[in-house]
Amino acid sequence: IELPNAYKKIVKIPLVNELKSVMTSFSKRAENMPSDKSKDNMLKLTNDIKKASLDIRLYDKSFPEILECKINKCVDNVIDTYNNTKGGQVIFSDLGAPNNDIFSVYHEIKNKLIANKIPEKHIAFIHDYNTDKKREKLFQDFNNGKIRILLGSTDKLGIGVNIQDNLIALHHLDAPWRPDQLTQREGRIIRYGNKNKDVNIYTYITEGFDAYIWQLI
Repeated sequence: IELPNAYKKIVKIPLVNELKSVMTSFSKRAENMPSDKSKDNMLKLTNDIKKASLDIRLYDKSFPEILECKINKCVDNVIDTYNNTKGGQVIFSDLGAPNNDIFSVYHEIKNKLIANKIPEKHIAFIHDYNTDKKREKLFQDFNNGKIRILLGSTDKLGIGVNIQDNLIALHHLDAPWRPDQLTQREGRIIRYGNKNKDVNIYTYITEGFDAYIWQLI
C-alpha cells in the first residue's frame, strides 16, 4: 500500500483596491497599538488580517462582494473537480463557520455550488453533525461517495477523521495557526487507504495579506 501522490497548488488572489485600503488601515493600527491590550493587540490584528484575506465581508459585512476572492476561486476548483472526477473533496476554513452571525463562508460556498448545479445532498458541514453516531454516518457516506463535498474547521475535521477512501482534493481557504495543524489537515488526504493515486491540495493566498502567515507556517 502506497500513499497517494500529492500535487500542491498555490492559488494567488490579487490585491485589489478595496483590499489595499483595508491593508493601509491595518498598517496604521500596527504602528499605533495602544498600551491597553484589551482595546487592541497584535493577535486581534492578525485575526482581522486573516478574515479580510479570506473574504472582506467576514471582516466588515458592509463591504460588497469582491469577485476575485478566495471563495470564488475555490468554488471554481471544486466544481471543476466535481465534474471531472468521482472523488470527494474537503474544504478547510477555521473562519466563517456556519453559525457566524457576521458572514458565513460555509453557506456562501454552499449556495454558489448549488447555483452551479451541484446537488445539495452532496454537500455537508461537519458542524451539523454533533454526535459520534452522526459523525460516523457522515464519514461513511463521504467514503462511499454519497457526500462529495465536506466543509470543516481544523478542530472538527483535522484530527482523528478517516475520510480518505475517496478523497481526491483538499482546499485550504485559510491558514491554521500552527504547523502541526497544517500537517493534521493534509493528513486527511495524504493517508494510507486512499484509493486515488494522485490527489490535489489547493492553498488559497491573498497577495499582500496572508502570504506572510503561510511563510511563517
